Amino acid sequence: MAKVEWSAGIDSVSGALSKPSKKGQHSCAKMLLGTHRVAATMSDQCNRVYIRRKTKRSTPLSSRELLARGRFAAVSAAVKVRAKDLMQISQDQAAFLAQKDLADGKRTMKAYLWKVCGDEYDQQHGG
Repeated sequence: MAKVEWSAGIDSVSGALSKPSKKGQHSCAKMLLGTHRVAATMSDQCNRVYIRRKTKRSTPLSSRELLARGRFAAVSAAVKVRAKDLMQISQDQAAFLAQKDLADGKRTMKAYLWKVCGDEYDQQHGG
């Protein structure tokens, strides 16, 4: 991953900048991808460039990776539900504002909900 600054007049680029050739002798196995992050954040560094190889994973997923993926899916779903729960919104907003200016406080509502739901998941699953 590399941080990118585009030429004057170009704010962002998203998508494949170079694709591997499927024909001919020179069939490169790399793809150059440019991304522009649109998620809420405090950083102004939002352009990235990646080189993606055309190879498949050489090892199976470990149990730790499977647990991390399961946690991510569960917390993501919980955040989505909690953000729309009318019974919880006012309490969450008050708690968010109370912790926002603390040293270790979350600065966006979404980050706060990820922390809360992640902590609840960890407590339920002994993490």
